[in-house]
Amino acid sequence: MSHNLLKGKKGIIFGALDSNSIAWKVAERCHEEGAVFTLTNAPIAMRMGAINALAEKCNAQIIPADVTSDSDMENLIDKSMEILGGKIDFILHSVGMSLNIRKGKHYTDLDYEFMKKTLDISAISYHRLLKICYQKDAISEWGSTVALTYIAAQRVFPDYNEMADAKSLLESITRSWGFHYGKAKKVRVNTISQSPTKTTAGSGVKGFDGFFNYADSMSPLGNATSDSCADYCVLMFSDLSKMVTMQNLFHDGGFSFTGVSQETVEKFNS
Repeated sequence: MSHNLLKGKKGIIFGALDSNSIAWKVAERCHEEGAVFTLTNAPIAMRMGAINALAEKCNAQIIPADVTSDSDMENLIDKSMEILGGKIDFILHSVGMSLNIRKGKHYTDLDYEFMKKTLDISAISYHRLLKICYQKDAISEWGSTVALTYIAAQRVFPDYNEMADAKSLLESITRSWGFHYGKAKKVRVNTISQSPTKTTAGSGVKGFDGFFNYADSMSPLGNATSDSCADYCVLMFSDLSKMVTMQNLFHDGGFSFTGVSQETVEKFNS
């Protein structure tokens, strides 16, 4: 159901790979709510996913960009403003990758060159994006940017590996840019900490199915779905959240503030 919450707004959505991606769901919901936007992903991901179908459905143009490249990101912002006919009102940063996880490297034995790449792609890219937007004055006053994060930034989840460090940095960048961009241009900068979600990327983490079920049993509302995360992103992009910035917003069915659930206790009472 559309409420025209984003009617007239222009945006950029990073990270839509396939229909399991949170970014894909966000794009669909933004389109339903009246927004126009460009889509972007890494050049290699363009060959792996079905982003062309999403672009056709949402009447959006695709601009490939390597988030570790200043020139690619500058081109993305310039072309997006040209295509959309003005400044950007919202951005979704749904970007993350760990070579150490892909290569099976344990946290106690990380390859630091891999780790540098992880931090650059998964966290520093948000700083790079906001710096370029700031320098180009590319985001409208009261615009909103959201990056997707995870509670491993605050708590230890062993198999999440150095992605936890990347998410911690991502959330710190959010607070700092939220202050500076808010003071200068009233631009809002936030992160959303989502439940474990059965996306292509999330499912690649070791032991994901077990942890997904654990989190679902711990959360009083159950795990938040990618569809409900898309709804939350729409809210954050809309004028209804105008005074929210510098926040890490938990969207996890209550998992983040639950000590233990009765179901979990009962498993250890036998």
